[in-house]
Amino acid sequence: MKKCIVISDSFKGTLSTLDICAIAREVFPAYFPDCELVTLPVADGGEGTVACFLEALQAQTVSVMVSGPFGEPVQAAYARKDTLAVIEMASAAGLPLAGERRDPETATTFGVGQLIRHAVEQGCTDILLGLGGSATNDGGCGCAAALGTRFYDVEGNVFVPTGGTLANIAHIDTGECRLLENVCLTVMCDVENPLYGPNGAAWVFGPQKGADDAMAARLDDGLRHLDKILRQDLHLSLANLPGAGAAGGMGAGSIAFLGGTLRSGIEAVLDAVDFDRQLDGAGLVITGEGRIDSQSVQGKVISGIAKRTAPRNIPLVAIVGGIGPGAEVAYGLGLTAMFSINRAAESFTESAPKSAENYRRTLSDLLRLVKAMET
Repeated sequence: MKKCIVISDSFKGTLSTLDICAIAREVFPAYFPDCELVTLPVADGGEGTVACFLEALQAQTVSVMVSGPFGEPVQAAYARKDTLAVIEMASAAGLPLAGERRDPETATTFGVGQLIRHAVEQGCTDILLGLGGSATNDGGCGCAAALGTRFYDVEGNVFVPTGGTLANIAHIDTGECRLLENVCLTVMCDVENPLYGPNGAAWVFGPQKGADDAMAARLDDGLRHLDKILRQDLHLSLANLPGAGAAGGMGAGSIAFLGGTLRSGIEAVLDAVDFDRQLDGAGLVITGEGRIDSQSVQGKVISGIAKRTAPRNIPLVAIVGGIGPGAEVAYGLGLTAMFSINRAAESFTESAPKSAENYRRTLSDLLRLVKAMET
């Protein structure tokens, strides 16, 4: 085997995508010392996205002091490679930053806008923004305010809306927001929830951010009002756009205020790391995720990679934590084979501490088989 690519999602709670890449670099030389091994860490746009791109693109880290989810200063970072900046909103507005204080009515995305502003002012013309793990429900208004959009209340006062004050917006003025005019902003979004309603941002994602039923109802009303003002002032109807409700309505806000384009996270990642070119000369691609099942065909890492390898007849093997019902549908997408790292019938609690060693052994077994078939 002359070339192999390892590009796996994390096994959440046990193995990061960086861990998996490191294991591959350790194991491969024992079986294919002359193989060109390409390791590409991937993430879905949430926490850890920047770290993945730092390694995959050999990018530089840019640290910036910005506003945290409740206005406190936090040290955030983005990855930069030439004119591309990779930003994860979680670094400025993420749940881990909220700690015990989970309150989507007062949390803001203002710091996310500060990160974008910094990147653009430093010469970045391509922004890859990851939505995921947010503590907010402000429809991206805080982010927009940091970039020049003005929000007015009924008395004509300018303010920065949060989830709890969206209903106070009487008028939106984007006239001064010219910073992004020559910038291409791509938003990594892997959910299809609308902006509001039973499947919207507040009711589906609000509880994990600290909202009880009463708060979720208020947040939902606020997003409904925001949609009304967007239609009134910006002539945009985004409420039912798939992904509008991502990250507390940041999906809709990214389009309305930033001129962004929503894309599948894995598709955006594969394009950013130039995966199609990386496939040239590859004899095998190894992917994986914590669990493969019928959901894995719906925009997840494995399905996204299979769409690229199948047309080129490159074998694609998945090493996964567990194999669930309906996993076989992945074969129809172009997956060649799948293997679970679990080597005994035991609970997740028992197997989790062994994940690194189990992955190493499973990868070794796979490479033994490939080597035997080549001789």
